[in-house]
Amino acid sequence: MASEYRCVGCGFRVKSLFIQYSPGNIRLMKCGNCKEVADEYIECERMIIFIDLILHRPKVYRHVLYNAINQETVNIQHLLWKLVFAFLVLDTYRSLLLRRTHDESSLVLISVKVLIGVISSNAAFIFSFAIAAKGLLNEVSRRREILLGILISSYFKIFLLAMLVWEFPMSVIFIVDILVLTSNSMALKGQTLKKCS
Repeated sequence: MASEYRCVGCGFRVKSLFIQYSPGNIRLMKCGNCKEVADEYIECERMIIFIDLILHRPKVYRHVLYNAINQETVNIQHLLWKLVFAFLVLDTYRSLLLRRTHDESSLVLISVKVLIGVISSNAAFIFSFAIAAKGLLNEVSRRREILLGILISSYFKIFLLAMLVWEFPMSVIFIVDILVLTSNSMALKGQTLKKCS
């Protein structure tokens, strides 16, 4: 990922997002390209950011992916492994919810089927993602950045955990899948729409 910050409006690189005069007294910097405030989400609480993520606002995806995850303070490789693990666990839980039937198969057989299904579907997703990324982007360095964007924007999968407490119809799983895909597309749009230097 780039070490510089980005304007959430146009995607242009900026050197800093704010100047701090004293604790609690900051001035937000303007973008040199679009002349707007580079990142207004600096002053927002996390709940506002989360609500804007749910509303699929492209600016908040740029804030989260470029400005909130700072390379100096976050180990990107470690974060990627955590997100891959969480993604696979939630995807396994989704598959188990879809397999919830009354057949008398053994627990081992069901576990093997779910494991094979999750691994093969995610391998197909990653393979198609790699082909699309190679076709759309010639830079190898951006692939990790886009993978991080896809993993972070798959946060809607966490809503499947509500099915542990409340019983929902199975159609909720497909609604969550649609929300994950639309969130992924918004994150990709925020990352690839403007390639500004």
